[in-house]
Amino acid sequence: MDGSAADRSDTGRFEASRDRLASLAYRLLGSAADAEDAVQDAFLHWQAADRRRIEVPEAWLTKVVTNLCLDRLRSAQARRERAVGAWLPEPLLDGDPMLGPAATFEQRESVSLAVLTLMERLSPLERAVYLLREAFSYSHAEIAEILDITESASQQHLHRARHRVAGARRRGGEVDPASARRLVEEFLAAASSGRTERLVELLTDDATAISDGAGLAETLLQYDTPQRIAAVVGAGLKPTPAKRRFAGGAPAIHYALVNGAPALLFVLDRRVIGVVAFEITNGEIATVRGIAAPARLARLTETWRRQEPDTPLITQW
Repeated sequence: MDGSAADRSDTGRFEASRDRLASLAYRLLGSAADAEDAVQDAFLHWQAADRRRIEVPEAWLTKVVTNLCLDRLRSAQARRERAVGAWLPEPLLDGDPMLGPAATFEQRESVSLAVLTLMERLSPLERAVYLLREAFSYSHAEIAEILDITESASQQHLHRARHRVAGARRRGGEVDPASARRLVEEFLAAASSGRTERLVELLTDDATAISDGAGLAETLLQYDTPQRIAAVVGAGLKPTPAKRRFAGGAPAIHYALVNGAPALLFVLDRRVIGVVAFEITNGEIATVRGIAAPARLARLTETWRRQEPDTPLITQW
């Protein structure tokens, strides 16, 4: 095999792992843009390496991507950007390959907005061990090799991570898709008509709401009582001429699945300008996340444009 053919073959081997690597990076970083950068950096490492000496490319690439992500998480810039109260994960539309693998409940849960947010409570090493074990089923021996730690340390990190995630995670299991859609549609109908009493009834007693303020606020906007959430959501989702001017028009509102959870997409001229994602527990809405910062919606918009949209819940908001 000549040099150019060998390079093409090696590039093909990398590309065969790209989606899996991107999925790992996204789970670690919570950002599709940062995940893409990490995977591209891994490709440069791959090109520069003596690939004849790499016995198991998948393991080698997993180690490189994981450690590139850990370097990002440990950087001073990342600590500033991800300060508590100022950061939300980047939402992805279901069907995006960056969300895979999704064969088990644990794998699907690990990419939910709820768990991606909880990952911020873990140290970088705890996060890496937790995801490599829960989402990608690596053994502790393999994780130890990837992270240059002992198997015992891997087990300890996993134990602490599971404890922290379980302590903060809401319980409710997987939600029936049809029931979830009905609940979200009822929420939208109540909000857009200003029926705050009905909104309160749809929320759990300990419901929370979080918004990035369309990227205009320095910190996240957070609300933690059903009455306050209902008032804010009712005011926010009721259409007005001023809101339409700010949005640049009257967006359609579509139902979709985002990171495996029910969501409302505000779409204007085939561009997603806002996402409201819901976490449902025991038939009630436990968390509402509003994401409208344009930088967080770029990849989701790209995925949306490749799909054939269904009939909107509201044609012109």
